[in-house]
Amino acid sequence: IKQKKRLMGDTKHFCPISLKENFVLCPGLQEHAAKYKDKIYYFSTSEYRDKFLKNPEEYVAHNVPLQAPPLRVCLLGIHGAGKTTCARQIADKLGIFHIQFEEYLQELILPKTKRKVGPSFDEDHEDDNKIPEELEDFSQTMTKTETEKSKQKVELTDVEKAIKANLMDNMELPPKVLDKIVPDWWKKEPFRSTGFILDGFPRTSDEARYLSKRGLCPDIVVYIQVEEDDILNRLFPPHLKKWKDRRHKKKEYKKKLKELKAKKRV
Repeated sequence: IKQKKRLMGDTKHFCPISLKENFVLCPGLQEHAAKYKDKIYYFSTSEYRDKFLKNPEEYVAHNVPLQAPPLRVCLLGIHGAGKTTCARQIADKLGIFHIQFEEYLQELILPKTKRKVGPSFDEDHEDDNKIPEELEDFSQTMTKTETEKSKQKVELTDVEKAIKANLMDNMELPPKVLDKIVPDWWKKEPFRSTGFILDGFPRTSDEARYLSKRGLCPDIVVYIQVEEDDILNRLFPPHLKKWKDRRHKKKEYKKKLKELKAKKRV
């Protein structure tokens, strides 16, 4: 016996409420289905189903088809896999935004920290190369105003402290902090109507669950898998160069310090 094919609604198996109110294609569930004008609609929650049934005409297509949201991509992979390079090329080709998650976090606290934070950046700001206070008068590298500014303490908000802890010690960002960052890419302009490729998020299973609970569904998730030897060959040379540069700076520092001490004795 031939079964009659189900006549699906305008949004097919996606939730029409999520599309209309959040401009997100969120998969609906069979247990939250409803029938309207001989068409089957699926909803992501029972609350959305009940909301639809109260005023279905607000969520169905009339004279023109419903507009689909732009492309939203999550690009994942281990450090050194080439996510950022690929993301830039994809964003340029598709005309969507490229959001590098860690870089975005840095920009949020940069006005207060004045420099990027994290293990790789802290190496460039070691206190080993700091001129002792008793020799500062002989140093031309820092003015009095700059010295005073560098000693001023900057108070970070709770959100900024959480972001800094994440960048410094890889502490997981709590949902209340993510709420102030992530939903804007789905719900606010210019990201809402243009689309984006999100580079480096989600990074953990908790962050993936966070997206699911908030109904922030990417259209596609791409994971870049790279052999360890390839990553080593890619990352080792620049790290070695950085180490040599720091070593050279330390030698220059010791030479300068020796000159300042000799000048002070005179």
